[in-house]
Amino acid sequence: MATFLYRLGRLAFRRRHFVALIWVALLTLAGVGAASAPAAGNSSFSIPGTEAQKAFDLLEERFPGSSADGATARVVFQAPDGDKLADAGHKSAVQQAVKELGTGSEVVSVTDPFETKSVSKDGRVGYAQVRYEVSGMELEDSSKEALEHAADEARESGLTVEIGGDALQATPETGSTEIIGIAVAAVVLVITLGSLVAAGLPLLTALIGVGIGVSAITALANALELGSTTGTLATMIGLAVGIDYALFIVSRYRAELAEGRSREEAVGRATGTAGSAVVFAGLTVVIALVGLSVVNIPMLTKMGIAAAGTVVIAVLIALTMIPALLGYAGRKVQPAGARSKLLGRRKKSAKASAKPNMGTRWASFVVRRPVVVLLFGVIGLGAAAVPVASLELGLPDDGSQPTSTTQRRAYDLLSEGFGPGFNGPLMVVGDAKGSADPKAAATEVADEIKDLDGVVTVTPATFNKPGDTFTITVIPDSKPSSTETEDLVHAIRDTGAGIEADTDTEVLVSGTTAMNIDFSQKMNDALIPYLALVVGLAFLLLIAVFRSVLVPLKAALGFLLSVLAALGAVVAVFQWGWLSGLLGVEETGPIMSMMPIFMVGVVFGLAMDYEVFLVTRMREAYVHGETPGQAVVTGFRHGARVVTAAAVIMMAVFAGFIGSSESMVKMIGFGLAIAVFFDAFVVRMAIVPAVLALLGKRAWWLPKWLDRALPNVDVEGEGLKTAGEDSRAEDDDKELVRV
Repeated sequence: MATFLYRLGRLAFRRRHFVALIWVALLTLAGVGAASAPAAGNSSFSIPGTEAQKAFDLLEERFPGSSADGATARVVFQAPDGDKLADAGHKSAVQQAVKELGTGSEVVSVTDPFETKSVSKDGRVGYAQVRYEVSGMELEDSSKEALEHAADEARESGLTVEIGGDALQATPETGSTEIIGIAVAAVVLVITLGSLVAAGLPLLTALIGVGIGVSAITALANALELGSTTGTLATMIGLAVGIDYALFIVSRYRAELAEGRSREEAVGRATGTAGSAVVFAGLTVVIALVGLSVVNIPMLTKMGIAAAGTVVIAVLIALTMIPALLGYAGRKVQPAGARSKLLGRRKKSAKASAKPNMGTRWASFVVRRPVVVLLFGVIGLGAAAVPVASLELGLPDDGSQPTSTTQRRAYDLLSEGFGPGFNGPLMVVGDAKGSADPKAAATEVADEIKDLDGVVTVTPATFNKPGDTFTITVIPDSKPSSTETEDLVHAIRDTGAGIEADTDTEVLVSGTTAMNIDFSQKMNDALIPYLALVVGLAFLLLIAVFRSVLVPLKAALGFLLSVLAALGAVVAVFQWGWLSGLLGVEETGPIMSMMPIFMVGVVFGLAMDYEVFLVTRMREAYVHGETPGQAVVTGFRHGARVVTAAAVIMMAVFAGFIGSSESMVKMIGFGLAIAVFFDAFVVRMAIVPAVLALLGKRAWWLPKWLDRALPNVDVEGEGLKTAGEDSRAEDDDKELVRV
């Protein structure tokens, strides 16, 4: 591997014009494709194999044209204090709004609150239900504008009017903090590398990689039904790994130059050694992201594959475009004054001029006090993980929106007027095709549900034209995301099983609330198989990289500690409300259902970046004859500064998404940022060297039969000793002449 990448790096260095042209052409092609592609279409949410999805599919089949998955809007009207909606002036304004709402070309149906008796007991609050034939993301701007215009006209009569539902669904905005994150990354790069040119290379290549990846996603969004969150995730991960991978190679290139090698030789060796770490680090990220497909939720699968594609692009750019750009940059990637020191480097002893850096001093301390460092690290992460014990999972609804949004205000008005359960009605679907008396079966279903605890209202059954399928709406007395509502869904399903045995009528519970409950359950069920698959594959990969059994095992256990601690922090902020005001979390509640499995996948891949880059340096030193303790110190001397910078950059990029208007993106941004902090600074910088110091030579033990069976990937660059002659003095003189 190292020899191949060495030759690839040198080839890219020599053919820099050709390589740069290829990447610019790819960026242009992707940009043109994104600009000319049709707008993203339906990014429908489906959960194959669940009861809620089965009910939706049945409705599509038995109620053709009903647009069961179409957008909905609840236009909520509230009369001023002391007035009622039924007052002549207010009633006229409501009916005029309903009439205007029904004129849209995409509208399937509109309900009048006075005809459907959708007015609260005190007479002040009522709502009109608007159903569209397409999803919220597909809805034309004209339909959204008509909806808002109707609400504005009703407000002019003195009514309070708010709009709930997904009809006003919009692409989430990340806010200015994303730009701040990139700016922080730029500052860290300048401080770390001491050169504007060197700092600019990782940023430039990362932006090019993200530009290609996100443009490709945009171009394919309509054909592949990719949601808006897919591009956001790809941007988030693509920026983070793109900067980090380029930083690894640029920093190694500078180290090779400092040892006196020619520019081309330094590029080749940097690509062969640090590039090997980049390849295997990228592979672990790709495995983790593509592995999300085992959950069997199309939306999650597409998000994972799209983000994995962006990571692959980042790896390829690091291996080819970075060597090419280093060819253009010359020795300007070195800190100011470094070139003038080139003349006298042979006159000075490396030992005399070398001063232990902070990484060396820290590693030396850990090697001397491994037990103390290990205990502090494990206890600290364990304390951070305590909140995980009270983890509650769910999916965000309008109740988790900021109070400044009309969706949240509509949610609050409905809760005030009708009760909290009105925001999450349950749809009971009855398949009575095999029943002798469908109407009697529907009556029995309604009567049985009325007797259950937690039920406020059960509407009469609505049949399709053939009369073999019916729907019943059930209003719980608890809010949609509560455990009481979840218990009610399970109770209805248990009751339906008995009814099916008596009447040959299959009873299914669906609706958005039930779909969210089923989604959470499916995510929980998939977590252990997913964890086993991803960690198992990465474990095998790392055995080949490190030629060790205990080092990959230690890496996996350290990851579990960091991800549990990160989940604990997420619970403390988004569920308990700690520091919620500082982070702009206006509403606490259950943690997003996909958060645990998503964090496991992404954080595992990213954590292995630091593991591979840091430990391969230790492995390299150990293979070249150093003792285990010396190898740990050597690995930190060369890699600690870069890994620290890479972690800070990744944290800054992820933290930039905390400013998003979308609660899911905000939570993911915070979770990934804090996970990188725990993993990089506690696990990789403290626990890893402590464990390696305690294990000694045993850390690098590998059974002989396994050693013979594994391929030799040569990440440490042993094969580069004979890869080429080092024309150090001659090339140095040429470089000095050019300078």
